[in-house]
Formats: sequence, C-alpha cells, structure tokens
Amino acid sequence: MWSRLIALAMLLLPAPALAGVKENVAALAPSATVLVVDARGVELVAQNADKPFVPASVAKIVTAWLAMETLGGEYRFETRFYLDDARVLYVQGGGDPFLISEELAVLAENLVAAIGKAPIARIVLDASYYPQNLRIPGIEDDGQPYNALNSALAVNFNTVFAARSGDKVRSAEPQTPITPLAISQFRARGPRGSGRISLSQDPAVSLQYAGELIAAFIERAGGVVGGKIVQGTAPEGLKPVYVHKQSRPLSEILVDLMRDSNNYTANQVFLEIGGRKLGGPVSLEKSLKVAEESLAAQDLGPAIHIEEGSGISRGDRFTARGLARMLELFEPHADLLRGHDGGLNKTGTMDGVRTLAGYADTTSHGRVRFVISLTGNDGAMRFKLLRAIEAGL
Repeated sequence: MWSRLIALAMLLLPAPALAGVKENVAALAPSATVLVVDARGVELVAQNADKPFVPASVAKIVTAWLAMETLGGEYRFETRFYLDDARVLYVQGGGDPFLISEELAVLAENLVAAIGKAPIARIVLDASYYPQNLRIPGIEDDGQPYNALNSALAVNFNTVFAARSGDKVRSAEPQTPITPLAISQFRARGPRGSGRISLSQDPAVSLQYAGELIAAFIERAGGVVGGKIVQGTAPEGLKPVYVHKQSRPLSEILVDLMRDSNNYTANQVFLEIGGRKLGGPVSLEKSLKVAEESLAAQDLGPAIHIEEGSGISRGDRFTARGLARMLELFEPHADLLRGHDGGLNKTGTMDGVRTLAGYADTTSHGRVRFVISLTGNDGAMRFKLLRAIEAGL
C-alpha cells in the first residue's frame, strides 16, 4: 500500500524535463502568459495564467465552437429568390459569408433554369435580415478588406478586387465580371495597379454592388436583366422560386475562416448563431446572449468575455485557464484549425498583441492544449515559446 502511494507521489513530482521547459519559457518571455495542460487537465506550465489578456483572433476559436454547437458542421447558409407576376426578381439575403464569384456562377445557372430566360423587369435587393444600424465593435472606420461591413447580402466578402491603368479599371480575376459600381469605387479609392478595396463606407453601396454582380452572372448564364436594381423587401406571401444553399457546409467555411482569419466571415457566422437560435433579424445582442448562456453553462462566463465574434475588439478579455478549457471543449473539432506553421493552432495579431493557442503533440505528455499571450509586436516569439514547449515535453 505504502509503496503504491510513494510511487504515485513520485509521479506527481515535477520531472527535471518539466522544470527545464518552465525555465526555458521564463527565460524567453518572463512577462508572457503561458499555460500548457495535458489531456487529464494537469497544468504542465503555468505562467501568469490568471492575468486577463486581449485574445485578438484566437477569439475565433470561441466563435467556431459556438457555431458547431448551435448550427452544426453540415449547416448551409441560404439565399432566397422570389419572382412576381411582373417578373420582378427579389433577392433575399441570408447572411451567406461565401457568396464569392464561383458560388454566384453556380447560383445564376440554377436560378435561370428555375425562372427561364425571359427578361427580368428589375431586381429588388432585400437585406432586411440584418438591421441597417448593425455595427461591430472594432471595425468602425477600418477600411481593411478583411474588416468589411457585415451584411445580409454581400458578395466576395464585401470587397472589389480590380486593377487600373490610368482611368481604365478591369477585374483582377477572370471569374469576376466588372460592374459600373466596382469601376467607380475603384477609381475613387483603389490603388494604382492591382488591389482589393473594402466596400465598408456605405452599406447601400455594398448592397448595390451585390445586385450588380448577381445581375452580371445572371446574364452570363443566359438570362436578361432589363430594369433597375433597387433596394426593398420581398412581398409577404410570395413563395420562393429558388433557394440557393451554399455549396460549402459550415465546417468548410470554418476551415477557411481559421486559415485566413477573416473578420468579416467570423462575424457573419457569429451573427447567424443568434439569428438561428433566437430568430431573425440578426443582432449582435442576440448572438452575445447565446454566447453568454453557452459559456455560462460551461462555467466560463468570468473567464471568457467577448464583444463580437472575430477578436477585432480590444474589449474582448480571456484568461489562459478559460481558453484552455475552451480548447478542451473544441478538441473534437481541432482539425478545423490551420496554423501558419502547419499545426493545430490559431494566431491572434493586433498592435501590441500577439497570441497563439491550440494543440501540440509532445513525446512525454501526448497531445497538450496550450495558450500563449504576449504584449508587444514580436510575432515570432510566440512560436519560439511553442517550439520550447514541444521540445521540452
């Protein structure tokens, strides 16, 4: 009996290798937040683990977990089309974050097959699923393409990718037709040469561009758009003539989201969580309510505070122990992560913030969950810490 207890006690004592990795972490970044937890929940390294930090894009792990729990990996966003007796086409957006050109080409072929090639009198764009006053904390006044405004009906991540020589503007990708609004916007704000601009200045402009691009694809598919493109709502009682289901299931969208760290996509997904759970129209408040209830059910309320779904808000606050617990919950979906180093991890980057969290495979302790947070702009240091953890364990 006593021999077993002594043996157990010996196992629980810090091994020299474990002490060594702690020393290496402290030597590399003594002020960093670092937590490493094994599959049994044993903390192997814990440095400043209770200090709240700004997560930046590692907050997307929470959004992905909420999405998988609430919507499911096979969930598909929908865009609905209605046609009245006067051949007015109503396009009702459902918040699909992946209405890219390749998707629009398939959509248009199916739509034209459903409604025929007779001229469309006009197109009415219905974006009422998202409120007009929707704003995401941290995105205001930011013109970066990956921070475009969220919308019920947006195409190509609410951006225009074009090129110009002098005053002449052309599409920078063969799969995307150039439209009049794209030309005018790129002339006004685009670079000399090729580049991508965000349609984040005016929601009406981005919605109009969605309509123009959908019309261009309808015409490519053999249809005819004879009238104006305007904004409005689909009449009540009118049945859809075609419902387009996004070709990518949510799980594939989340893989792209994690790899590219697109804030626009993250918040489209986050808003759908509240819209699906509590009904439309979507709102940030609805999604935050679902998030808070889900986190509280896992006793994570005090440890994970989010203001939106992408991590762009500096008001987001995590603790390392809270995020490590989230990683435990997220582990069945760990393969959704696509780290820059090829690992199962997610980075977070904003001015003065460098974070890294995920899973690492070690020789002595198997797969571990880790959280790293640094203040400053040394992005390489988080990977140096990860390599020290992997080498020491």
